[in-house]
Amino acid sequence: MPIPESQATPQEALAPRARWALASLSLAMLMPSLDTSIANAALPSLAQTLEASFQQVQWIVLAYLLAITTLIASAGRLGDQWGRRRALLAGIALFTLASLCCGLAPGLGWLLAARTLQGLGAAVMLALSMALVGDALPKARTGAAMGWLGSMSALGTTLGPALGGLILASVGWRWMFLVNVPLGLVALLLAWRCLPPDRPVASASAFDVPGSLLLALSLGAYALALTLGHNLLAPLNLGLLVASVVGVALLVRVERRAAAPLFQPALLRRPQLRSSLWLSLLVSTVIMTTLVVGPFYLARGLGLGSLAVGLSLSLGPLVATLCGAPAGRLVDRYGARPLSRLGLLGLCGGLGLLALLPRSLGLAGYLLPLALATASYALFQAANNSLVMRDVAPQQRGLTAGLLSLSRNLGLISGAAAMGALFAWGSGPQASVEAVSRGMHWTFGVAALLMLLALLSAGRNRLSEEAGAACRPACPD
Repeated sequence: MPIPESQATPQEALAPRARWALASLSLAMLMPSLDTSIANAALPSLAQTLEASFQQVQWIVLAYLLAITTLIASAGRLGDQWGRRRALLAGIALFTLASLCCGLAPGLGWLLAARTLQGLGAAVMLALSMALVGDALPKARTGAAMGWLGSMSALGTTLGPALGGLILASVGWRWMFLVNVPLGLVALLLAWRCLPPDRPVASASAFDVPGSLLLALSLGAYALALTLGHNLLAPLNLGLLVASVVGVALLVRVERRAAAPLFQPALLRRPQLRSSLWLSLLVSTVIMTTLVVGPFYLARGLGLGSLAVGLSLSLGPLVATLCGAPAGRLVDRYGARPLSRLGLLGLCGGLGLLALLPRSLGLAGYLLPLALATASYALFQAANNSLVMRDVAPQQRGLTAGLLSLSRNLGLISGAAAMGALFAWGSGPQASVEAVSRGMHWTFGVAALLMLLALLSAGRNRLSEEAGAACRPACPD
């Protein structure tokens, strides 16, 4: 019989081997997160150095993100079948080798190819770092570990632009990628020495290649539809969206007939997993609003300079970094389910205040609600990830972690496109202070409503689970 979440268990100090294992997983989470944003500051310089247009060098960022988004679920499934420790070691090695190739690339084409390979290694690292928590650490420390890994992810995203700018100004753009080589070697050594060996697989089944290819193509078409150009209604974008829908339909058909499906039906029938994936996508969509709308409001609505805008934008990731580990400890102590709902409530309140306060309080009215929203985001992430990963079967941890990361990435891409389009509609063609403030008011108002929807969805899922638990003793399987 499962132990209720409200019953706290005393936490023992981690053994040295477990601490070093957590350090290896932290590096495996930090490095790919760092590389999502480290090249952004260098794009203008890279366009000049590589004699390319801005649209061309933008693919240095997009190729990496698209590779992660399209492959992360398959990477998690591969870890379940091949061995998570073995797959993580291969992912770190590929990421490190690809980083070396990025730093030595003679031209843009080679750089884009190396960034794609780097994204493949990053997908494995991001998916399996969470999945290996259950293998390397005691179950009672799951929340704290998830919170810490969330802090590493936020720290990498926060440090990326600043570190990239510093490296670009001092030793040149190639070292933005070469810096991963020593870090990757350290992560590889720690993972090899300290992570527990893979458990023997009860029955080795063939990897679902057709399902993985259809999933990658469908996700790639969706991501490209939202990132190519600025007009979502353009024929190319609409065609890609249609291709994505057709790909998903074919994927469902193929998976029903597959001997070893990528998405196991029993896993997808779990109400808690479906709810957590849906909530993760919604939360990632609205948190992206702060990164998309925030710079325009700070620069055009409040008239801040570039330095002040950069410092203001860094507050959100900084708060998320500082709150990740404490949020994880709270989850271990008080339970994941209530703190997940508390995180959603804080997000709803923070985003609602962002829609109202900046008009009257200026910068303070933006920064204080932003701090509340991002702290609540850190709490939700630690609770939601723990809620899913704590009780998942060992042979399904890789795929489950991959699905969680996939829902987050899809939310970030969807938020950048949808919430950016909403802000542009709310602001109108003019760039006046009043128009930008109006666009921000509408955008964050819709974001707050989405979090209210998420709260209602979480409550309904809880009621459904309680009804199912009450029926289970009298309803044999």
